[in-house]
Amino acid sequence: MNSAAFNLTGRVAVVVGGTSGIGRVLALGLAQAGADVLATGRRSEEVAAVSAEIEQCGQKTLRATTDVRVRASLEQLLEQAIGAFDKVDILVNCAGKTKRTPTLDVSDEEWADILDTNLTGTLRACQVFGRHMLQRGYGRIVNIASLGSFVALHEVAAYCASKAAVASLTKSLAVEWGARGVNVNAIAPGVFRTSLNQTLLDGTDRGREFLLRTPLKRFGRIEELTAACVFLSSDACSFVNGEVLVVDGGFLASGVNQ
Repeated sequence: MNSAAFNLTGRVAVVVGGTSGIGRVLALGLAQAGADVLATGRRSEEVAAVSAEIEQCGQKTLRATTDVRVRASLEQLLEQAIGAFDKVDILVNCAGKTKRTPTLDVSDEEWADILDTNLTGTLRACQVFGRHMLQRGYGRIVNIASLGSFVALHEVAAYCASKAAVASLTKSLAVEWGARGVNVNAIAPGVFRTSLNQTLLDGTDRGREFLLRTPLKRFGRIEELTAACVFLSSDACSFVNGEVLVVDGGFLASGVNQ
């Protein structure tokens, strides 16, 4: 095995939704693997904070905000990235949202809002940055799918529908763009504890069911997603295209656990 294939030195990565949670950890993981990383989101103070952490890893960055719901915002981000780094090699799409609502009560507005961020936002970023990558003949795109890409999760139908579509979009783009040097893959995280979901996971029947159905009998640490992202962003994945890499502690393999 050539370990140099996993080295991202000289590569430039953009992580959309890279200022908190999974996105922040993946941005830092790419920086630790040698990439210069532009981690972006809607809030300038969060962009500044993660950018400082990237610089502490010894890598270059750029402080820029963006909103995946606005195509012009993504186009401006690409221009800023090219102005600072001359290119973008890697795109990681982490921007997302969810809301728990019984499906009978989901409004048109709530449905459209979740799909616009999770699915159409991913498409917009892939289009904007994918065009640049296709012109250069090289690129790595990593989308964030979900357990909900494969199985239903109670009362989050809009989220699951959006993430099932992200998995499908990933494969479609892989088919269209692979022969032109751009590999498109996705990561489907299992249940990872974050500051936003800690109360849900630790104090509810829903959290206990997630734990019961995870054969490793623990929740993931978000740092455990880093290796998958580095792999899919690297030359080591040169023949991996259209893959949805599941990192879930065995959740999707789970049937009866007791």
